[in-house]
Amino acid sequence: MKQPIEIRDHQHELQRFRVRLGISMGFAAILLLILFGRFFYLQVIRHDYYQTLAEKNRISVVPIVPNRGLILDRNGVVLAQNYAGNTLELTPSKLNASLDDTLTALSQVLDIAPKDIKRFKKQMAESRNFETLVLKNNLGEEEVARFVAQKYRFPGVEIRARMFRDYPLKEQAAHLVGYIGRLNQGDLDQLAEDDLLGNYRGTDYIGRTGLEQSYEDELHGETGVEQVEVDSSGRAVRVLSRSPATPGRNLVLSIDAKLQQVADEAFGDYRGALVAIDPRNGEVLTMVSKPGFDPTLFIDGIDYDNWNELNNSLDRPLNNRALRGVYPPGSTFKPFYALAAQFFGVRKPEMRISDSGIFTLPGQSHEYRDWKTGGHGWVDLFRSIVVSCDIYYYGLAMELGMERMANYLGRFGFGKKTGIDLGRPTEEGYEGEAAGLIPTSNWKKKRFKQNWYSGDTVSAGIGQGYILVTPLQLASATATLANAGVGYRPHLVREIRAANPRDNERITPVGTDLKIPPEHYDLVRRAMIAVTQPGGTAVVASAGAPYQIAGKTGTAQVVGVKQGEKYDASRLQERHRDHAWFMAFAPADNPKIAVAVLVENGGHGGGTAGPIARKVFDYYLLGKRPAPVQPAASAVPAAPLRATVAAAASSVSAVPATPTEEEND
Repeated sequence: MKQPIEIRDHQHELQRFRVRLGISMGFAAILLLILFGRFFYLQVIRHDYYQTLAEKNRISVVPIVPNRGLILDRNGVVLAQNYAGNTLELTPSKLNASLDDTLTALSQVLDIAPKDIKRFKKQMAESRNFETLVLKNNLGEEEVARFVAQKYRFPGVEIRARMFRDYPLKEQAAHLVGYIGRLNQGDLDQLAEDDLLGNYRGTDYIGRTGLEQSYEDELHGETGVEQVEVDSSGRAVRVLSRSPATPGRNLVLSIDAKLQQVADEAFGDYRGALVAIDPRNGEVLTMVSKPGFDPTLFIDGIDYDNWNELNNSLDRPLNNRALRGVYPPGSTFKPFYALAAQFFGVRKPEMRISDSGIFTLPGQSHEYRDWKTGGHGWVDLFRSIVVSCDIYYYGLAMELGMERMANYLGRFGFGKKTGIDLGRPTEEGYEGEAAGLIPTSNWKKKRFKQNWYSGDTVSAGIGQGYILVTPLQLASATATLANAGVGYRPHLVREIRAANPRDNERITPVGTDLKIPPEHYDLVRRAMIAVTQPGGTAVVASAGAPYQIAGKTGTAQVVGVKQGEKYDASRLQERHRDHAWFMAFAPADNPKIAVAVLVENGGHGGGTAGPIARKVFDYYLLGKRPAPVQPAASAVPAAPLRATVAAAASSVSAVPATPTEEEND
């Protein structure tokens, strides 16, 4: 059966086609308009923005880390310097294996110690913002060659050349120069707060202690920038522009490096501190704290074993005794009390007292004894200093009263910070220095909720009781005394040197005149000279010297003894024995150097501290190392650095010590 023939309406189909074609063309036109609009927006309106993005993809901005400034002594001897070395560094995000597997594989190629791995993982935990971390420093040429041959196995691991810090004097200047350490998150937060983060791009280290911390802004320098064109794989093609870094400025210190070594070696195995100052301008010539430590241990993060040894040692090598150690000054305060007696008109130089060896307060039975059994007989102001008569100063203290004594001692800087340029810089000065303590009745009431007693004043009269000073404070006061009452703020940096000599900065001494009457000063100076002559308490320190030394010995109690008992060092643990002090200046007629020496548990000052000062004087004034001076028989060397923790004892008495019969200044 045939299918019926369909008659098609060509006109209708043509019309439908035209409609569909029009719709399609309209839709295409709309799309073209959208594309053109987007093209116009991207290529015209947003041209600058996308051009910048393209440039960023093509150009890598690389920070140029400035070389850290050097630290030099007054003669140009380097105390802190830089050297180039190779480091093995990891970028954890680029590793193709787990971190532990990568470290294990690297250990088969290079000698990587467990402590290196511990330090690396510690850095990862503390340095969240760092992409690349150092695994091992100072690779030798052979190690570099071995790694380069195997580098294809370790994506994300590379060898870089970096600058490292070195401290040639090691332990001998550790507390003075300080050290640098790796930046941590806390440092980054502080730098961001201070708007300095941009200047530390690419920098790994910052000053942690000592002068490295005090003068961080000067030593760091200014970071430079290098624009490098890179290909699609990130490899450098060429350098487009370069703004060089400005190296850190160099510090020229007042310190004499050789004198620093002489002073450090003079202590031998003793613990203690020594500060020497030029009284004419306040320049610190040497500052020693014994024992010291190796500052290079801290640069890349100290390992547990070394930290445990340093931190738990009885000898406290991390403590800067010169700056932060506080001790009773003992009889070294007597020259200052002698000046106070004349200043307030309490006692005239010719006035004499009878010293029978015992002093008692009215209405009290407690006996305060002189260090010499039987006393010194008739004693005037001059002789009281020469023989260090305790009885004279017990009575003088009661006549002066604690308030007047505190007032006069404060004029010499006791009881407050000296302001030396060492420690963390703040708007008020430098942190880290101890202020010591000159007590008053108000202080005791606030501190202990107790009244001030006459016995407190008596003890203060010989530099005992609650009084505490630092070796730096005593050295600064001695320098002021040596300069007839004109004192200068102690400082360590003489000059800050820049790349352009026109930008060098010379440090100007800051001085104060106490206006000590010449006759008052002359009496005390002559008495201090006599202290170092036959009949004085420091004759050992000046024996055979071709110049005159004016000095004063002191003995500071660590623990007291019961009423009526005699002090016997042999019956005490070594760390419970008295501290030895010696303060002096020389030449006595034209002082060029003032020194304060503290020997912990060293006995009396004339036998241990005095000979140490003598070696410093001889080297500084004569330019030679003196023959070794043997300490007194009663002096006992301090325990070595690795002393056991079981024998721990405080270096300063927690309660005021009572003067003993055998002070032995």
